[in-house]
Amino acid sequence: MRLSMIVPVALLGLFAVGCGGSDTPDPNDPSQQNQYAAGQQPGSYNPNQYQQPTPAATTPTPAATTPAPAGTVGTGASAGAPATPIAPAAAQVATLALQGLAASEAPGMQPDGQPFAAQFQEGQVLEQAINIEAGKCYSVIASGVGIQQLDVQLVLHAAPLPPQVLAQSNGQGATAILGGKANGCFKNPLPIGGPGKVIVKATRGAGLAAAQIYKK
Repeated sequence: MRLSMIVPVALLGLFAVGCGGSDTPDPNDPSQQNQYAAGQQPGSYNPNQYQQPTPAATTPTPAATTPAPAGTVGTGASAGAPATPIAPAAAQVATLALQGLAASEAPGMQPDGQPFAAQFQEGQVLEQAINIEAGKCYSVIASGVGIQQLDVQLVLHAAPLPPQVLAQSNGQGATAILGGKANGCFKNPLPIGGPGKVIVKATRGAGLAAAQIYKK
């Protein structure tokens, strides 16, 4: 009787010892689940282990640009914004000065066309078309009011050739004389005539100016 009761008790004790000594983790144990979430078991595959780091975003540097060179007038003709043409009668102060200058600077010459005038801002130009006749001699007289430096050019403009400066004034102040008595009138050396233009420019200062072409 005593032997039969001892054997089952002994077996129960061994079973309890065997269960309590197992090292296999219980997947349903919350503490074990937290352990797996925090760290990887040895020998298991971690998908994040082989991921490459994402490079930081960079802003592309724009390519350097070289400004285009400013345009130039290769022929030497005056370049500028156009002045505002006005009737010669509106520039009477300037046109009266032309009559006095013509007597001394263009003696024996006749007016070629009518006087022309304009209201100028500094750097602006006034152009007057002219037919440069063969063998003729030309002078241009210009007078300004309020303008500190006035300049005049005689330009040959026979397309398709670029404009060519034939003669220009070289004085100082508000009076410009091209081909006056000091230098003589400009004579066309070609046996034929051609289209041209007279350019009056307010190089410095603003105001009104009038000009007259003379020839002989």
